[in-house]
Amino acid sequence: MATHGIRDKVAIVGMGCTPFREHWDKSAEDLLVDAAHGALASAGIDLPDVDAFWLGTMGSGYSGMLLSRALKIDYKPVTRVENFCASGSESFRNACYAVASGAIDIAMATGVEKLKDSGYSGLVRADIPSDGTSVPLTAPAAFGMLAPAYMKAHGLDEDTLKDVITRIAWKNHYNGARNELAQFRSEVPMDVIRNSPRVAGMLGIHDCSGVSDGSAAAIIVRAEDAHRYTDKPLYVKALSMVAGPGDGPMDPDFDFTTIKEVRRSAEAAYREAQVADPRTELALAEVHDCFTPTELLLMEDLGFSKRGTGWRDVMDGAFDLSGELPVNPDGGLKSFGHPIGASGLRMLYECWLQLRQEAPAERQIPSITRGERKLGLTQNLGGRPGDCVSFVSVVGSEPSA
Repeated sequence: MATHGIRDKVAIVGMGCTPFREHWDKSAEDLLVDAAHGALASAGIDLPDVDAFWLGTMGSGYSGMLLSRALKIDYKPVTRVENFCASGSESFRNACYAVASGAIDIAMATGVEKLKDSGYSGLVRADIPSDGTSVPLTAPAAFGMLAPAYMKAHGLDEDTLKDVITRIAWKNHYNGARNELAQFRSEVPMDVIRNSPRVAGMLGIHDCSGVSDGSAAAIIVRAEDAHRYTDKPLYVKALSMVAGPGDGPMDPDFDFTTIKEVRRSAEAAYREAQVADPRTELALAEVHDCFTPTELLLMEDLGFSKRGTGWRDVMDGAFDLSGELPVNPDGGLKSFGHPIGASGLRMLYECWLQLRQEAPAERQIPSITRGERKLGLTQNLGGRPGDCVSFVSVVGSEPSA
């Protein structure tokens, strides 16, 4: 991937995030106002100080006017972006590049989605006309194919793999129970998860992320200006977004045991951030656990586990809150639900809290408080296996030497 990179060129100096809930009493505009003003207060600036705005949403509004009307923006540029479930990450990426270019001084990236009163029972669907050859699969059915494929490729029996994906859900519910912003704030016993009603294939209800409303926002400035706004900025080390050719469903060699778009975006991000061993260098990772088998594959595609060994690392607790590399310490999509345009920025918000040592003590990551690790990763997926986009960011609490 040809890129000059963005390492240490920009920094996050403020963030805001709403609770992710069934917000029957709030509109998308209300949620944007809450998140945006939280970010402004965090950075210690006022709305007129922001030069340009980006809005990530898939189906909650047309054009930048959704944000402009909500915030009463005074004739400033507002750009709406959409890239499937990575829309919030795309908003952040574009805002960062705009600041890094020198065109503007202060940018705000926002993401929002209202799903609960949209009339949809799950993710919004607005399929464009096609030639009729596409396979009509629901999201659980598409991602459910990952489980038997992994099982067959690595010689696991069904009971063992069910234990693995059950433990992933258990971990994320455990973390989410300790997060006041999460939609689901209860620990769920493993036997309840394991025996929950089936949705598709091996996936039960507790293997699927929920549906929620939410919003998040970030303030981005040039790295050299960061300490004018906060004494604890986060420096952007890498931004990587890739879109695949969409040929997985037609490729006879595609076996549902790896997501190439994730591998490619991770490789590019690690090069840019100069991360040689993510398992030992990252303090935390926020990943797109739309379904429990997805997180299992991501552990290997992101290089946290060697191919075919991710399931053992899951069972050994390597990715628990107290493990070697905590994954989804905020509870992930599993506990937050997935308001499409907000999820990518919600992941960054957890990095913001953790790396600044502002997360609640019961889930503050020990390697950060000990000063051993200072990098966080977010990974956001949009689409389905073999036909998707993938975003990876790396952020850090200190500029590189």
